[in-house]
Order: sequence, then C-alpha cells, then structure tokens
Amino acid sequence: MWGFITVMNDILINTFKGIFSLSPTQRSLIQFSFFGAFFIISLIYYLISSTKGRDPINKIGYKNGMAISLIVCGIGCVSFFGAAYVHSYYAFLGSLFVLASGVTMLQICANPYATILGKKGSESSRLNLAQGLNSLGTTLGPIVGTILIYKVFSDGELTAFSISKTYLAYGIIFFILAVIVKMSKMPSFQNNETVGTGAAVFKHKHLTLGIFAIFFYVGSEVAIGSWIVEYLKDDNIVGASEEDASYFLSFFWGGLMIGRLMASFALNDTITQTKKYVSMAVVGLAVFFMMYLVTGIKIHEGAFTFSPIEFSKIAMYLLFIALCFVAFIMSKGKPARSLVIFSSINLVLLVIAVLAKGPLAFIVIISTGLFFSIGFSNIFSLAISNLGKYTSQGSSLLIMAIVGGAFLPMIQSVIIEQVDVQTSFIIPILGMLYLIYYGLKGYKQKVV
Repeated sequence: MWGFITVMNDILINTFKGIFSLSPTQRSLIQFSFFGAFFIISLIYYLISSTKGRDPINKIGYKNGMAISLIVCGIGCVSFFGAAYVHSYYAFLGSLFVLASGVTMLQICANPYATILGKKGSESSRLNLAQGLNSLGTTLGPIVGTILIYKVFSDGELTAFSISKTYLAYGIIFFILAVIVKMSKMPSFQNNETVGTGAAVFKHKHLTLGIFAIFFYVGSEVAIGSWIVEYLKDDNIVGASEEDASYFLSFFWGGLMIGRLMASFALNDTITQTKKYVSMAVVGLAVFFMMYLVTGIKIHEGAFTFSPIEFSKIAMYLLFIALCFVAFIMSKGKPARSLVIFSSINLVLLVIAVLAKGPLAFIVIISTGLFFSIGFSNIFSLAISNLGKYTSQGSSLLIMAIVGGAFLPMIQSVIIEQVDVQTSFIIPILGMLYLIYYGLKGYKQKVV
C-alpha cells in the first residue's frame, strides 16, 4: 500500500492538470507536498529524539509504530473527500501532506524493522524483498488508479470526486491494515536504551553521506516517474496518448519490482549459487509477463476488456531484464558494488534518453526502473550498518532525505517550462553520479 499510494502521485500530476488547469510547476507541488512531509515529519522525529535522549519508536515498539502510521495514512486518504467538496487544489495538497506524514512514519518504523528481523549479514536481502512487494504496489498503482479515477468513479466526466472516491477506498484499506498489524504476533522490539542528546549520530560518516545518497536516489527516481508520461507524449519520442503513457508507466515501476525481487535472491547468502540464478531468472520473466497481462486490462463502455500492448513495442524490455541479471552476477552479492554497477548502467540509459528519439528513447526510459531497483535498500542498509542505539534516529534522518523527491522533480519542471521535457532528464543523470561515488567510497564506515 505504501508503494501503491506513492505512485498514485504520478496519476494525480496528470489528472489535476485537467481539473484545475495547472502549469508544470504547479503540478510539481504534488510531489513537493508529498515528499516535503518526509522532510518535516522526519526532522520533528529527529529533534524529539536528539533533545529528549529517548527514541520514540524504541519506546513504543516497531509494531505499534507501524499501526499508528497506518491510521494516519487512512486519515489522510479520507480527508480527500473534504478537499473535493471545497474544490480546492491546495486542500488536496494538504490532504496529501497528511497522507505522506503517515507514510513517513511507516518508513521510519518498517525499514529498520526489516533489517532487525533476521540474520545479520542478510539485511539488504530482506529490505529488497520488502521493497519488491512495495514495487508490486507501484506497478499496479498506475493501472488501478487510472481505471478507478478515469472509468469507475468518473461517471462519464472526470471530476475532483473521481479522485476523492478512489482515495476513500484506499483509506479503508489502510484502516484494515492497521488493525491487522496491531493484532498480529510480530515482535515489538522495544529498546529502553537512551541515545543521549545532541548530534552524536552524525559522527558516523557513512550515515551522513548516505543521507545525501537517499536524497539523490529518491529525487532521481521520482523525477523520472513524475515526468515519464510527459516524456512519452512528446512527438519526438513516441507521441503516446495520456492513457497509453500511463500504462507504460507501469513498466518503469514494474522494473523496480523485478530488480528488487531478483536482489532478494542475489544478496541472500543462505542459498546456493544455482538456486540464486534460477530464482532470479524465473522472477524476472514471471513479473514481466504479469505486467504485460495486467496492462492489457481495460474498461470499455463499462465492461472489462483485454487489449494488450503490441508486444513488439516492449519486446526489447526483455533484453534489459537480461542485462539486469548480468549486473547482479557482476555485483557478487555486495550491496556497495551493486549500487555502483546499477547506477552506472542507469547513467548510460539516461544519457541515451536525453539524446535519442523514437522507440530507442522510449525503451531506455522505461527500462531505468530495473536499475533503480536496488538503490534504496542498498543505500539504507549500508547507511544504518553498525549504528546500534542510533539505528532509529539514523533511520529518521535517511527518511528525511526522501525530500529529494520534492525538489528534483520541481527543478526538472522548471527545465521543462524553459527548455523541453527531454533535456530535463539531465537532473537524474546528476543523481546517478553521486550514487556511484557513494557506492565506491562514501559507504565506508568511519567515525569522525
């Protein structure tokens, strides 16, 4: 659900354009409001932790923190109805901020929780598995969101209530999940150890540099997800319709799911090499064909129909899945090494996306998701490694850095307005350069 709700922003960017007649810069406020919450809520969390000397999540436990976070997400979704009644774009942004506050709290709890739940040394594997399921949400989100907003709740005309009804359904799911988490038998992992006051956590250089790595990683990924529809609609690329471009968006987010699920095997030292390779190949092909089938589901005149994308248009995507497989073999199960290799491949793909035209530009831009896949999990596990009692505090700072998803798409929107959409993709190229640096040198642990 956290992946599902995050990728819905890409749908809102295009949906609100028609309802409120917005410029690219105004539309970028959607990502700014959503990811701005990550910065503000995480900063508040860090200030409470560093001034009181007690970490809030250590005190209440990870499981309770997740349940509370899910409730806040539900409240944010339900508040979309009020925004629709006053028919205010800025009221919608306020609702989005509340929703993102819940997602922020959820990330602060869930990411370190996934690293703690299991054997030391396989943290990246667990985080990639969790992120893989997150990507199931980001893959299905554009499809389900497009169907619900444009077909099920539109009543023949796209309105603000088409959006609010969709988010009401999401809100109900969040409330149900909160109850399930609270009633589950998952361990709480409370820690009454004091972390002390001040900024001692910043003595860990690999964490400090990791904060910037998360900023550039999330900012680059969100920038592409935000403007890929605009990119594909460009006549110099493929001139796709808005609805078709939204379906192609699923291949970008689906690539993250493929890469993350493959990583959950590639970075797992508890299974044999043969089993790793077979599992990775099966996962890559299975998810690809799942995406191909799911993106073929349409609603025509009130009835579900199956009209798949012309296979020749996305056949080359299989070659990039194969390249992803090779990249994992070259990475040798090492998180830092894989970050360098994957970011380097994405650097090349983005340069091609800026310079090329037509089908080549189309296929490379939707394939970048495959090589963004391992970024967040690997950076996160490298950055909080050996932080001990500062783990939750470090987690809050890393989540705060997700604010990159607010700034980089906005900077890109200015380039779109002043130059063109294709040139604007130079922004994520800069992000890839920093990730390569972090994977080569920045992750190395040193207490300053």
